[in-house]
Amino acid sequence: MTSFIHPVILCGGNGKRLWPRSLAARPKPFLPLVGDCTLFEQALDRCDNRDIYGAPVIVTGADHRPHVEDQAGHVADLRIIVEPDGRNTARAIALAAAMLPDDAIMLFCPSDHHVADAAAFTKAAQTAAALAARGHMVAFGINAETPNTGFGYIRRGDPIENVGPGGATGYRVTQFVEKPDLATAQQFLEDGSYSWNWGIFAFQAGALLHELETHLPEMARLVKEAVAQGEQDRSCFYPAAEHFRQIEGESLDYAVMENAKTAAMVPVDMGWSDIGNWSALHNARGKDESSNSTLGKVELVECQNVAVETDGPRVSVVGLQNVVIVVDGDEVLVTSAAGAQFVGRLEGAINQ
Repeated sequence: MTSFIHPVILCGGNGKRLWPRSLAARPKPFLPLVGDCTLFEQALDRCDNRDIYGAPVIVTGADHRPHVEDQAGHVADLRIIVEPDGRNTARAIALAAAMLPDDAIMLFCPSDHHVADAAAFTKAAQTAAALAARGHMVAFGINAETPNTGFGYIRRGDPIENVGPGGATGYRVTQFVEKPDLATAQQFLEDGSYSWNWGIFAFQAGALLHELETHLPEMARLVKEAVAQGEQDRSCFYPAAEHFRQIEGESLDYAVMENAKTAAMVPVDMGWSDIGNWSALHNARGKDESSNSTLGKVELVECQNVAVETDGPRVSVVGLQNVVIVVDGDEVLVTSAAGAQFVGRLEGAINQ
């Protein structure tokens, strides 16, 4: 099999809900949060089989470029697209599409997710690529394990049989659903035909640009001009900021997927986590028999479902449940597991 899947890895954001570890200067993708490798390095490793994947394209901002070059410097033929500023995913992936051949199959994936089962990821990627080669705009439908209100959902429709390795089955998409309330999310889980949608997509570059020209012609025009007048500096490409900054921020879901008449999905159970907050990180890490996870000098007594991480002083915890404690330098975070989703609101600490 020749290399035919072009990974496009987006490195953006600052992961405020993982403060104090994740900061604007050292954001979430570039931290070793699960295992010894950073989440970005794990994303690269999942796509390193050159019998399946081509050289990765990284889309990032100027502030993050040094991290990308440091952690991906060993990758042959690496291409980095440096955005003048970041405004959601549609224009980032459109930039990559405009720089690839029309028939190139792109696999768009974030750099800050954890995937426990890389083999399942690759099998899904190959199935998605086979569907994309038939003209479909494809989303990964991640196995919904809980009625999560923080994720969007995909409802699968009729099967598309005998695609991908081993005659795998894809599905037409009947509905993209925005983040639901808890009662609706519970109904989705019980229904069984809904999967989580977390922004992993595959399509032909030309098909994506065609969808943009149809639904967002101004974005398509400005992206082409930004590429045509951009500058190449070794492995880095800098789109023309004058045109690029005129593009309205839009997510790929809104801009393309929800409007595409050829939308399809590939269901996948790959031990996925968005590592969206400290509670999610705790769930992705190895735990003891009492569901506790620790990193650094930590002592727990009579604790249940407690996560503690320290880069210096010893942390001793007695008789607590469902708590997260993080010590990073002179910053200390203490939150309940349920409150972990609100850490990003600590503006006084995070923005100092």
